Amino acid sequence: MNRAASAYPAGRASLREVGLRDGLQLVKSWPSTDAKLNWLAGEYAAGVRHFEVGSFLPVSRMPQFADLRDLIDAVSRLEGARSAALALNERGLTEAFDTAVDEVVCVVSATEEHSQANMRRSRTDAVELVRAAARLRDERGHKAIVNAGIAMALGCSIAGAVDPDEVVRLVERCLEAGADVVGIADTVGYAGPRAVSELTARVVRLAAGRPVAVHLHDTRGMGIANAAAALDAGANILDGSLGGLGGCPFAPGATGNVVFEDLVFLCEEKGFATGIDMPKLLAVRKIPESEMPDEPLHGGLARAGLPGRAAA
Repeated sequence: MNRAASAYPAGRASLREVGLRDGLQLVKSWPSTDAKLNWLAGEYAAGVRHFEVGSFLPVSRMPQFADLRDLIDAVSRLEGARSAALALNERGLTEAFDTAVDEVVCVVSATEEHSQANMRRSRTDAVELVRAAARLRDERGHKAIVNAGIAMALGCSIAGAVDPDEVVRLVERCLEAGADVVGIADTVGYAGPRAVSELTARVVRLAAGRPVAVHLHDTRGMGIANAAAALDAGANILDGSLGGLGGCPFAPGATGNVVFEDLVFLCEEKGFATGIDMPKLLAVRKIPESEMPDEPLHGGLARAGLPGRAAA
């Protein structure tokens, strides 16, 4: 049974807005719960349906995610919307399956160095967490999809170059462990389009019809070019963050995600209907601008507007 088929239909591009999770990892201040709920509501009204809304981490460590359950509950009340949240350990899994979250995201690092920095566990143990997620989900009779993403899949700012064969082996182990969705992440914007295309194509073949996600960062200005390459290679889920917010706190040199608004424009221009209203989406930027005035927001569409229209 392909649990993820209805969430991520084959033959179309699904866009996941990760601003409320990845976008808030490195910020010094963050939006209030009410502002986050307005962020969700505004994007939903614009046509966004996939939201990554936080991490199941101790509030003492990541206080910006203290209201994670409120956001999951809010998404559950929006018809057709789906929530995703990160779980990095067994405690996080237990908490996740006590909520109505639609997707639990597990991380397996492509390098041991990043795995220890990010999760304080080996890559083998990280794969076993994927297995534990699938097992606990089934034991609880929970509806959630298990997503296994390979961090630093295209290069690591700690260990350097990453062997694509090793990434493919890790993807294979995650699928065997029970992952419903597999993904690759260019966590520090290390790669260019050729590397993204080649690795995505290999993962798509290995996934054999299961959804493949690609999570990109724009550290070296390659984000949109890499997203186009991933789409052409068969990826059907792309992550982006409103205004390009984000970055990994355990990845030296990490900067923001691909700008979600520009990603929508890319998909539409390549013939992938997103159902997202761009003026309504751009209007949501006012929330992080107001709530986090010291955090820079990025984006070509926000700067130049849609072709034939001036920017708001």
